[in-house]
Formats: sequence, C-alpha cells, structure tokens
Amino acid sequence: MEQKKTACIDLGSNSCRLRIADENGQIVYKDSKATKLGEGLFETGSLIDASIKRGLEALSEYAKIMNENDVQKYRAVATAACRTAKNGKEFARLVKVKTGIDLEIIDTFEEARLNLKGALLNAPKDKKYAVLYDLGGASTEVTLARIDGHILHTISIPWGARNSAAAYDLKEFDETKAKRLKKDIQKYVQDFVVNAHLEKYKRDCALIATSSTPLRLCSMIKNDSSYTREKNDGACVKCCELDGAVLKVEKMNVAERSKSAYIGEDRAPIFAAACVIFKAIYDELGFEELIVSFKGAQDAMLKELRYG
Repeated sequence: MEQKKTACIDLGSNSCRLRIADENGQIVYKDSKATKLGEGLFETGSLIDASIKRGLEALSEYAKIMNENDVQKYRAVATAACRTAKNGKEFARLVKVKTGIDLEIIDTFEEARLNLKGALLNAPKDKKYAVLYDLGGASTEVTLARIDGHILHTISIPWGARNSAAAYDLKEFDETKAKRLKKDIQKYVQDFVVNAHLEKYKRDCALIATSSTPLRLCSMIKNDSSYTREKNDGACVKCCELDGAVLKVEKMNVAERSKSAYIGEDRAPIFAAACVIFKAIYDELGFEELIVSFKGAQDAMLKELRYG
C-alpha cells in the first residue's frame, strides 16, 4: 500500500526549504535553496525580477519533486519578504499559475506560532515557559509562551539579516552603523520585556533561538569544521561563548566570511547585520544561556498536516 506523504515549503527572505515526510512522520526528502527573495526589497519596496526568477525556479522544482513523491497533502508558506513587498500577492498568484503551488502569505502571529511549535520540541522539561526568537531575512519574531505552546506575548521586529544589512549599510562591519542598528533593536526588545512582564516568568523560563544564525555561531564555538545544523539542534550555549563568536565575525570582512566554513558566500554579505541583531536581543533579554534550535516552522507544519 502506498504511503500517504506530506510536505511543507517555507519560503523566507533568504531561503526556500522543502521537506517531505512519510505517514510515520519520517523525513524522506529535504532540500534548501538560497533564493534571496528579499534581495533589493528595502531599496525598492518590491520583490525584484531576479528574486522572483529564483523563487519561481525553486518552487517549480519543488512542485515536480512533490509530484514524483506522490505527496498527498502539503502546506506552502511565505513570510516577511512576501508579506511586506508591494508585489507580494502578485508573486503568490504567479507561483500558482507557473507551479500549481498554493503559496500562503502568513501574518506575523502565524509565523511566530509555527516557529514556536517547532522550537518547543527542544524546550527543557524542567521549565514552564520559553522565550523564542527567530531571526529571519526581513523580520525577527520574539515570543513568550508556556511550554504547552500557549502564546502569552509576541512581537515582530521589522528588521532581519537581509533588510538591515541594506538599510544600515552593514555588508562590511562598521561599529558606528552597528550601534545604530543595535539601538533600534533594543527599543523593540525593551518594550517586549515590559509588555510581556518577562521578569514574572524569567526564573522558570528557557531562551530558545531558531534560524541559521545561532546554529552557525554554535558550530563556530564547537569547532565543528563546518556548519552542522542538525548536529547542534537543541544544543545549549552560554551567551558569553556567543559573544566570542560574534566578535570573530565582526573582525572578518566579506571575503573572509565568504570563505568561512560556518558562513559561506550566500550569507557573507548579511551575516554581520545578523550577528548585531542576534546579540542585541539576547543581551537585552538578559539570559545567561540559550538553546539553539534547527526545529521550527517546518516541523510544526508537518506535524499539523499529519495529525490535522
């Protein structure tokens, strides 16, 4: 009897990811492509032609792969780049026409909910609450929730690695420009701390960070010799160790980051800005350690598709 397969597609501002699972929830196929959908978005307010072309090529290939794997159910979501672009909805319509994929542009709350549900799979059993933050290409969601997934407070910061690198001219690290970005991020996080009443929950709360930035920094700290996201999924890292890794990144130029086994050519132009945002958030939240999570929105979508 043919297994009933499910699939999810997560189209972010930097990458497009596909996972296919069998009826037991086991991953039978996974892929990630650097579509850089948010490239040029800050400058133009729209998805540029080159980004649209890369997005359509990736999704066309994924549609073919899902068909070859006889996928029965799928969910495809797009986040901040499509959400904020003037032509985001037009792009989603084009995706449907060209690939047959129904691309759902989700709001900030749904993005936070999905990332939370996946990341909580890495939450420690001895904590009742978690603060999760997910640093994307064009936005960063910060969420306080109970371990059972009930959201107590969430915000979406309108800065991610790609749009902040463009807006603050941080392709190459510059201390003055970095301080401007840090100050702007801090304002959002300070409001979050107050409005979430974080001090009330902090003693029984874990800090979890998703996205590739913390996983790349974790690989650097552990001297893995390469970016090994699956290996470090769920790893606990001290913030003082992260400080050291961030400092190393700040001292690199773009060419050096491109050659780094932990960063690479695609991430090199935006990784300095990513590190500024990432550090500003954990500094302002005031935790001594955090859990890095490869699990996120895709894990949540596959689980929901399987169980309804």
